[in-house]
Amino acid sequence: MEFFTISLLNGLSYGLLLFMLSSGLTLIFSMMGVLNFAHASFYMVGAYFAYSVTELLGFWPALLIAPLLVGLFGAVFEKLCLRRVHKFGHVPELLITFGLSYILLELVQLVWGRSSVDYRVPAGLDGPLFTLFGTQFPTYRGFMMLVAVLMLISIWLLLTRTRIGLVIQAALTHPETVETLGHNVPRVFMLVFGGGAALAGLAGVIGGNAFVTEPGMAATVGSVIFVVVVVGGMGSLAGAFLASLLIGILQTFAVAIDSSLLGAAGMAGLSITPDAFGYSLLKLKVSQVAPILPYVFLVLILIFRPKGLLGTREG
Repeated sequence: MEFFTISLLNGLSYGLLLFMLSSGLTLIFSMMGVLNFAHASFYMVGAYFAYSVTELLGFWPALLIAPLLVGLFGAVFEKLCLRRVHKFGHVPELLITFGLSYILLELVQLVWGRSSVDYRVPAGLDGPLFTLFGTQFPTYRGFMMLVAVLMLISIWLLLTRTRIGLVIQAALTHPETVETLGHNVPRVFMLVFGGGAALAGLAGVIGGNAFVTEPGMAATVGSVIFVVVVVGGMGSLAGAFLASLLIGILQTFAVAIDSSLLGAAGMAGLSITPDAFGYSLLKLKVSQVAPILPYVFLVLILIFRPKGLLGTREG
């Protein structure tokens, strides 16, 4: 019971961090039709900005300033670069965001170095939130979960209960009508892209000190973010939320299981008689195959439900 409860809480906290990352990418794709390959790099930049601001002003100002700086950078990039290639189709958009990810990586290494920085959890949030079955659950993980839930509620209210949200959603499907009504559609897209980048920056502020802030952090989570978006359904915010939780819980439980695949199959009541190759494969521990489980999940989703868990369009 202790193993299940603690692993579930850790899985939920990791899944909610994945949602914080994937929500911005989902918004940008659903509103603009742009699959931003540099999204994980905005997460990395947000963590490094937060580290520098924390050194000067403290964590709480960094929680506000760093996402705003990343959002501003994203908006400027959309206006000066992405907007110029948007008319040429999706391939140039992919290429320019892919190039941006490498530029940001090199800039981070030039400014902050190639090794990790000492970005720590703030003292006020460092310690146990509660003790369950003799195991302490960190206060900061609870804070991460709270911020992710508040962000989900805020995005939902913005898109469904405000005039701004109505204009944003209408600008994608009926841009000419929105322009006729006096709204600046390019400015709307710039704000959407900047807002998505700011959400990634916020995830960097929250996740950078919970894990490790180093130049490889974007590559570590980058592919998983796209898995979340595809599994949840391209452009579906609710789907991204569900997929984030499922993948977070799946990976956390897998990492915590110190048993071989053959042993896990035995506990599940499955009788397996593999050949020599299959036996050597099944001798691997579940924790060893944990990193590939999200991609196995992705393949299964693409085979049996190509539109994703809650998506409305194929692929």
